[in-house]
Amino acid sequence: MKLPHLQPLLAAAGLFVTLSSALGQKSIISANKQAGVLTLVENSRPVARIHVSSTDYPAVIRAAHDLAADFGRVTGHNMTLTLTNSTGKAAAAAAGTSAIIVGTIGESALIDSLVANKKLNISGIVGKWESFRTTLVDNPIPGVSRALVIAGSDKRGTIFGVYEVSEQIGVSPWYYWADVPPQQHKALYALKTTLQRGEPSVKYRGIFLNDEQPALTGWVNDNFPRGEYGPGYNHEFYSRVFELLLRLRANLLWPTMWDSMFAVDDALNQKTADMYGIVMSTSHTEPLQMSTKEWNTLGNGTWDYTSNSGEIYKYWQKGVERAKDYENIWTIGMRGNGDNNLGEGVVTELLSKVVKDQREILANVLGVDDVATVPQVWCLYKDIQAYYEAGMRVPDNVTLLWTDDNWGNVRRLPSANETHNQAGIYYHFDYVGDPRNYKWINTVSLTKTAHELHLTYERGAREIWVVNVGDLKPLEVPIDYFLNLAYDFDRWGGVEEVDAYTALWAAREFGTTHAAEIASIMSLYGTYAARRKYELVDSTTYSPIHYHEAELVLSQWRNLSARAKAVHSALPAAYRPTFFELVLHPTKAAYTVYDIHVTTGRNNLYASQRRTSANALAQHVMKQFDEDAVLTREYNGLLGGKWNHMMDQPHLGYNYWQQPMRNTLAPLAWVQAGVASVAGHMGVAIEGSNGTVPGDDRYNTVAYGNNTLVLPALDPFAATPYRTIEIFSRGTEPFFFNVTPHNSWVHVQPKTGFVDPQDPATDTTVRVSVDWDAAPEGYNIGFLDITSSASYGDFGAPSVNLPINKTAVPTGFTGFVESDKHVSIEASHASRNTSNGEVHYSTLPNLGRTGDAVTIFPVTADTQDTASGPRLDYDLHLFTVPSYGANITVYLGGALNNQPGRPLKYAIALDDETPQEVQYIPNLKTPLAMPDGWLEMVADGNVWKHTTRHNMTSPGKKTLKLWALEPSVVFQKVVMDLGGVRPSYLGPPESVRL
Repeated sequence: MKLPHLQPLLAAAGLFVTLSSALGQKSIISANKQAGVLTLVENSRPVARIHVSSTDYPAVIRAAHDLAADFGRVTGHNMTLTLTNSTGKAAAAAAGTSAIIVGTIGESALIDSLVANKKLNISGIVGKWESFRTTLVDNPIPGVSRALVIAGSDKRGTIFGVYEVSEQIGVSPWYYWADVPPQQHKALYALKTTLQRGEPSVKYRGIFLNDEQPALTGWVNDNFPRGEYGPGYNHEFYSRVFELLLRLRANLLWPTMWDSMFAVDDALNQKTADMYGIVMSTSHTEPLQMSTKEWNTLGNGTWDYTSNSGEIYKYWQKGVERAKDYENIWTIGMRGNGDNNLGEGVVTELLSKVVKDQREILANVLGVDDVATVPQVWCLYKDIQAYYEAGMRVPDNVTLLWTDDNWGNVRRLPSANETHNQAGIYYHFDYVGDPRNYKWINTVSLTKTAHELHLTYERGAREIWVVNVGDLKPLEVPIDYFLNLAYDFDRWGGVEEVDAYTALWAAREFGTTHAAEIASIMSLYGTYAARRKYELVDSTTYSPIHYHEAELVLSQWRNLSARAKAVHSALPAAYRPTFFELVLHPTKAAYTVYDIHVTTGRNNLYASQRRTSANALAQHVMKQFDEDAVLTREYNGLLGGKWNHMMDQPHLGYNYWQQPMRNTLAPLAWVQAGVASVAGHMGVAIEGSNGTVPGDDRYNTVAYGNNTLVLPALDPFAATPYRTIEIFSRGTEPFFFNVTPHNSWVHVQPKTGFVDPQDPATDTTVRVSVDWDAAPEGYNIGFLDITSSASYGDFGAPSVNLPINKTAVPTGFTGFVESDKHVSIEASHASRNTSNGEVHYSTLPNLGRTGDAVTIFPVTADTQDTASGPRLDYDLHLFTVPSYGANITVYLGGALNNQPGRPLKYAIALDDETPQEVQYIPNLKTPLAMPDGWLEMVADGNVWKHTTRHNMTSPGKKTLKLWALEPSVVFQKVVMDLGGVRPSYLGPPESVRL
């Protein structure tokens, strides 16, 4: 898939021709001299100085030092930074004629003086949360004729303004973590314009470093000294994380938890967070700034508040005492030790006491009269949501942090009458647990993320967004998207903006020349990867015999990898490490893993068919297994080993939810070399069957006698206009073959060939097609003989039958046409759709496993009905009328019943029949459980499937009608089975649409 519409976007924006603006924001910096600009850099040397008041926040001063260094990254010479202790007079002698003035309203004498002298208008940002304004000011301080002023409403507002300039001069937020080369400029100018960025869409925005072994922990131990209690998660490590977060305009961190103790591993960790301006919180299972490992290492007794509340109370007091001087969001509540259920049931009385005691600790230790002034969060994760549903409530000032199901499907959000508490979301890009871990490389669909977070935002969860990112690398792209979305939802909140975001991201990191192609690669990557997590793919996932499915999926990955390799080769050398990390490695690694699994499946099939080439496939799997190791070593060794261990995560050989300790292959099979099949040297197989001839292997379920195979029926409207026969070696001698149709209207390509057992590439696929103009009307059978120079042992020559059905549709019909006794439809390809006032269908690009998806907007719409609700119509022409009726399977996007009393439902009807209303997500059997079918749904790439039966009395034109009765119902695909659908993962390819 190409994204040609993005190239004009990039060119028209004009933002990336020479500079990298902050993902589509208004440009305030240029490399080209224009009227009214302020010169910042000339002849590769800064001519301006940075001025910061010494009274400003240490976090602001530190960020200003980063800006000075960023000028050095793009010019080769750092910009000079001057601290002043007054309105600027002390620096006047060294000021120069141009400057960048950085400061926070009320904390910077420089900024306050400009405001007092009416040289700086702050009316749009004063008193606001994390807002800033940049503008040019004449004669701002003595000795400076003109300055670019960066004024913040608070410390992070100023910091975000500073990093806005850094990004616009050409320093990506990922310059360290993804090795994005800073752009190089000989001249830089501040434009005569004003940029004002108001309050972020979500108040607190951040990440959770989690499941950090073996990759992140291995890397940390290589680069930072180990502490007394374990890995080196010290302030030097965290300072790298804090800087990244601020450059991404985030403000919150949940630190690593499994083998680290944030406040114990390094006494400077909490101080460093405060020095950077990062708000610290702790995960859903770690109350009051105390880590799980700290209790398990240094705690006293069992983690049981019914029997050990005294010790746990003192432990929590310690956490508040230690962190009280810093900016925190205090996690309250409790889960079982090791992130397990708190109890066997819903012990509401116990958890209510926990919360009461924790708030008592906060009030006493922090010395506040009203604990409601202290930021607190209660995370409704897994079993804890059941406590809320059972009626447990917390005071109104506590933020309710709703969650997804660990697989990107929001479990629950506030209803219209639940707005007394602020709300947020805890989301996942990484997970350890059922049905499998997924923590190797990026498998995130940005469109899926956009849709779920759009739902989240519009339902009022805007106080805290935190996402589990595992090891941080290699989830750079979804992290970047998530935090940009949280910061500026108005700009990026629509699913239609995902492609634009991806293109602008690609331009920022790699320049405009290849941005559209890189964006296209990444868009397809997200679609392919989200079909099924890599850890859940195996040799049986994709069918090797039906619909050419395994072959198609593997070819898609092969083509995507080739496209990424081509871009990699075309990029300047400085960008290749970054491209390898962000684009090339994931595409190559995905192709390699898919090749291993798909080829293993083919190897097992071929061995069962006694093909000589089964051995070559086994060897190919071994080669790709080695290639997987090569890619791991290449990533870990990149840039002199900078990211050593970041690809240590095992990802092959899972046999239950937890990771294997080492990559292993699934069983391969070999045929005995040097001895031929007793049925001769030639073998014949067909698509749609495991069987082979000559002979009748135990898998041959459709052969007549021992020597005839029957192809799937072919008609003029087949999605694939041919069927395939495979001719291969089952022996030791080479042979020639001939395929001879009995019927003139049957065509084969090739008709003849040569197969050499020493060369597996000579195994031949023969395409069988039909000249429909010459074929007889109605149902007929074409006969094909296959002869060979090889002997057949005790068996006769093989033959193949091709059933055909020459059908026709009325002139002027438009819609989908039945073929092979089924109709397969991509849901976005409706013949018609209706709206109901503001409630309408919108397309979700690339959200289906095989195409786009559709859903209703707005996501806050009321429950719909079949009388007046928006409807999708699909016109069909059918030839088959099964006596039992038609089975229609709807493929629906992953979701959960996220509004009480409003389970997700759709309605379906064929022609004028009474619509069937379907609740496809079952109600919970117990409050601590997930709905039946959930494990299978998330394993299948977040797809629910539901089948309804519909009676039919006649063939001809039909209209299939679909209604989404609730927001969050996402239609991906519809398959009508009239007796011909065969097993596959993705379902039949889309039918012909006239």
